[in-house]
Amino acid sequence: MSMQQHIEQTLQQGLEPTWLSVTNESHMHRSSGPDAESHFKVVVVSALFDGERLVARHRRVNTLLAQALQSGVHALALHTYTPAEWQARAALAPDSPNCAGHK
Repeated sequence: MSMQQHIEQTLQQGLEPTWLSVTNESHMHRSSGPDAESHFKVVVVSALFDGERLVARHRRVNTLLAQALQSGVHALALHTYTPAEWQARAALAPDSPNCAGHK
């Protein structure tokens, strides 16, 4: 199982999201090789986030992904929304910025 698949499966089970997108952005980072799985963008929409502040949501995701974070995942760009927040954003997540060392 790839790291991306592991992240997707773990978040599906732990958050029961109505929307989940896990994008491997390792290719955007100079320090990563062509097959790297070290940098990911995660967009997750879950009713479990209702009433939680952003920090609590990120802690929840980081706790679920603790093993991945200890096994080579260098960076997670987390975008966590409640269903109402996601609808208000017209189901659009922010674009990722270019890495400072990426050409």
